[in-house]
Amino acid sequence: MHLNHKTFGQQQAKPLIILHGLFGMLDNWQTLALQFAQHYHVFTIDQRNHGKSFHTPDFNYHLLSDDLFHFMHQHHIPKACLIGHSMGGKTAMQFAVDNPGMVEKLVIADIAPKDYPAGHDAIFDAFAALDLSQIQSRNEADEQMKQLVPDFGTRQFLLKNLTRHKNGTYGWKCNLPALQQHYSEILANSLTPYDQFDKPTLFIKGGISERYIELPDDEDTIYHFFPLATINIIPDAGHWVHAEQPEQFYRLCMQFLTEQ
Repeated sequence: MHLNHKTFGQQQAKPLIILHGLFGMLDNWQTLALQFAQHYHVFTIDQRNHGKSFHTPDFNYHLLSDDLFHFMHQHHIPKACLIGHSMGGKTAMQFAVDNPGMVEKLVIADIAPKDYPAGHDAIFDAFAALDLSQIQSRNEADEQMKQLVPDFGTRQFLLKNLTRHKNGTYGWKCNLPALQQHYSEILANSLTPYDQFDKPTLFIKGGISERYIELPDDEDTIYHFFPLATINIIPDAGHWVHAEQPEQFYRLCMQFLTEQ
């Protein structure tokens, strides 16, 4: 099974693979991918059960890591730099400890290798509450979702999952039943105490993102799994650090990726 993807930049450049977060898709990274493509051969990927990639009833980080392994083999990529945000960051961490020889450098955006409490109930409720059979337009969907998701930016992000079929009806791109069924596995830390990735790793925390990377509490955990890690903070960014402060995010990544 093939993962939906887009490529940017010159084929002879170093490969850089970007992994989106929960409810996200490769389109979320288009602007930054074009910037990175000035220096890298960039691959943005829809992970399984997201975007236009295949749906399966199973979902966990070991499967997502295996998907990336097969993707790299299919595209003849022996080694790449990885950038992963949130859920995509956990995929990237799992892949790095599973296949350290295939990862040159690792960038993890606003997520740590730890278990998380549930925090997406309102979002799952908003998806479930939307009666797609009655929706005539994206604006109608936005109006219905507003009651449960008051933040406009979050709604716009979630509604990128809304797709219109050829017969005019609407559906969801992401596999909501699978994501909800395996939500506890999405929240969990999939790494074992013995896992370690001893290559350069950059963790980027959004300065106003509260629960995803908690400093100094999470430092010991991060350095346990990633002994060569650096932790940087982008002050005026929340959890969607790359979308809220793209220039600072790009600058930090490029500084790290090009360091000898």
